[in-house]
Amino acid sequence: MSPSFDPSRLSDVVDAMYAMVSGPAGPRDWTLQEKVFHPEARQMRTGVDADGKPWIRIMTLDDYAADTTPFFAVNDFFEVEVGRRVQQFGNMAHVWSVYEARKAPDDDVPERRGINSIQLFRNAVGHWQITSMIWDNERPGVAVDWSL
Repeated sequence: MSPSFDPSRLSDVVDAMYAMVSGPAGPRDWTLQEKVFHPEARQMRTGVDADGKPWIRIMTLDDYAADTTPFFAVNDFFEVEVGRRVQQFGNMAHVWSVYEARKAPDDDVPERRGINSIQLFRNAVGHWQITSMIWDNERPGVAVDWSL
């Protein structure tokens, strides 16, 4: 996370979320979740099974950390944002964020691409907090719209 992180700037919160999960193989600093997520936030991974049937895994912050820690322990993983569209109304905002997952930040060819749909709330002290986040990856028949 940038030393100039300012939770009153929505862009800083989204950037910090990406920084939190990105890095070389090894542990992640899950205490950063409290800086960018609402304590009751949900993170939702979606996909399709071998038969093409949709599935979803809905996780609390602790569930997400437990689910991904074994993967991050042994894998270099960098989720790089390549496009963003923000819609804000009052104290709520929706961010469509196109990402590429890579083994190194400057890899020419990403392992996968997808979209994070991120909902945020601006709290009583003016800090943006992610309240929910759902994502899906590209696959045959589902391509990222790069016009975001």
